[in-house]
Amino acid sequence: MKVAHSDATMLKRAVFLDKDGTLLDDVPYNVNPALMHFSRGARESLALFGAHSFTLVVVSNQSGVALGRFSYEALTLVELRLHEMFAACGVMLAGAYWCPHHPNGVVAPHAVACSCRKPEPGLVLKAAREHALDLRQSWFVGDILDDIEAGARAGCRTVLIDNGNETQWRDAPLRRPTLRVPDLYRAALAIVGSPRCKHRIASRSSSLVSSEVQR
Repeated sequence: MKVAHSDATMLKRAVFLDKDGTLLDDVPYNVNPALMHFSRGARESLALFGAHSFTLVVVSNQSGVALGRFSYEALTLVELRLHEMFAACGVMLAGAYWCPHHPNGVVAPHAVACSCRKPEPGLVLKAAREHALDLRQSWFVGDILDDIEAGARAGCRTVLIDNGNETQWRDAPLRRPTLRVPDLYRAALAIVGSPRCKHRIASRSSSLVSSEVQR
């Protein structure tokens, strides 16, 4: 039996977003939905990503669970609030992925080293499997170099929001972003204006025209 489409043609492109300091204002260890506020330009960025058919995924280290600052269950309300905030921008959040671990934590079973805490790429790879994402056509946007490394290790292109949150600047090849911009809206403009993005939009438009001609 022949398959109508190859796996590659069925995969979707995504933008992976770090939560605190990138998508939202940075409030340390916050799980209070009332304190969740978009960062500068985030609303416009989400609308722009949605207009260009990117799947949107949040990927965040939440070591507060392992450190005993809040329970893992508290993240349920955080995710619900994120869905509401995305919907208010006219877009859908495909999923929020949390790493509750920390090797120096105090709460079992989360006080461990793991493959999902950024800069490890585990959560990005999990999201790609669950949502049929093409990582080569996707981007990871974050405000520290651990975000950049996680995205690069998963095979994404990367954008560093250079807003002062990175303080260590530990250099390595996988920690060098594809792009470096001052805020999320500049990141969105760069991503949707990238050559691959433009080529994909043009190809899709050509396919639609061809389909109309054949009718």
